[in-house]
Amino acid sequence: MGNIQTYIAENKERFLNELLDLLKIPSVSADPKFRDDVFEAAEFVKQKLVEAGADNVEVCSTKGYPIVYGEKIVDPALPTVLVYGHYDVQPADPYELWDSPPFEPVIKDDVIYARGACDDKGQFYMHIKAFEYMMQNGGVPCNVKFMIEGEEEVGSDNLGTFVESHTEKLACDVVLISDTSMIANDIPSITTGLRGLSYVEVEVIGPNRDLHSGVYGGTVANPINVLSKMIASMHDHDGKITIPGFYEDVEEISSEQRAEMAKAPFDKEAYKKDLEVDALLGETGYTPNERTSIRPTLDVNGMWGGYIGEGAKTVLPSKAFAKISMRLVPNQDSETITKLFQEHFESIAPKSVKIKVTPHHGGEPAVTPTDSIAYQAASKAYETSFGTKPIPTRDGGSIPIVALFKKVLEVDTILMGFGLDSDAIHSPNEHYGLFNFYKGIETIPYFYEEYSKMMK
Repeated sequence: MGNIQTYIAENKERFLNELLDLLKIPSVSADPKFRDDVFEAAEFVKQKLVEAGADNVEVCSTKGYPIVYGEKIVDPALPTVLVYGHYDVQPADPYELWDSPPFEPVIKDDVIYARGACDDKGQFYMHIKAFEYMMQNGGVPCNVKFMIEGEEEVGSDNLGTFVESHTEKLACDVVLISDTSMIANDIPSITTGLRGLSYVEVEVIGPNRDLHSGVYGGTVANPINVLSKMIASMHDHDGKITIPGFYEDVEEISSEQRAEMAKAPFDKEAYKKDLEVDALLGETGYTPNERTSIRPTLDVNGMWGGYIGEGAKTVLPSKAFAKISMRLVPNQDSETITKLFQEHFESIAPKSVKIKVTPHHGGEPAVTPTDSIAYQAASKAYETSFGTKPIPTRDGGSIPIVALFKKVLEVDTILMGFGLDSDAIHSPNEHYGLFNFYKGIETIPYFYEEYSKMMK
């Protein structure tokens, strides 16, 4: 291969403009009003794969949003890498908290501000540009397949069906994903573990209509008051979740493993300063890094009911709602946890209200080995690019497809993330550094080079 740094320098403006064009497409999979935009994003990805040199590129229909597939098979006898990413993005709401419009990307202090900049448009697009570089400089050293989907942010409901019905098409030796973060721009890391997810919506139903709080208050159950107490009861004073059986299958990490994790640098004061909080809160007996990686959690993602407009309206609401997510760790099963939550939530409800629990989506936790050829190749790639060996870490987020790949395709996944925890993914003012974007493009070809050599 030629010199990747030179190629990036010669093409960096074009790479950036292409990414900005992709970021302008509001491909929000959760909101039907953006349906056409999601399909437009799929066509954009297809076109860029074709331009980069992929063969058999197609937009594959599903019952929901399409999956973009492309490949370059240089020799069936060589190993095959399957690149996965997603072109859909989270809703940008609340828009008023953005410093600039979320789908009008701006660059400030060498950082791109836009919804999807880091999660995952900026990160998966690095792979297309790295592939383009390899194709322009002697070709890829092994087989490459791309599968970029449009439903990751809503649970990848149709991806499992697609994978299970296209096992031969997707057959590979390893999956490569960039949808995670690293410790810092000068401290590279490789994610080796992901938490699973159980996501539910709850509804507490009181009287058959909204009531006058003066006439009925104090004698009829207020669904918001009830819901607040129920949610508050789901953690004890030590921060542990009170759902019976919740911790039954939780993987217990050895003291040796915890000691290795503790080697990752963490500045508690800088962490608090970045978030503008005076203190941290969580499960007793675990560090902040452990709470966000090897321990399960339960969090309210949204809560509403009654009157929330301007001014005052003295109403006792008929209903109250909340969206709740539970992050899971190895050995926990999302369906089991969802069932345990529902049973517990119903059991603690007073007779003065009715309860409805609606499961949304979920996914299983995953841990990838650090002694595999693919991991060692990724480690060497980072070392070549950054000049220092990456630290293996566990991530607090969820990528359900990782466990699915292991189950259906029987392969492990390498998580080569280039984002930062401070990139505000899923939040207003999401951003992604230009350094990270270009560094990813530089590092990925080194992975292919190392992996191909090691697999001979």
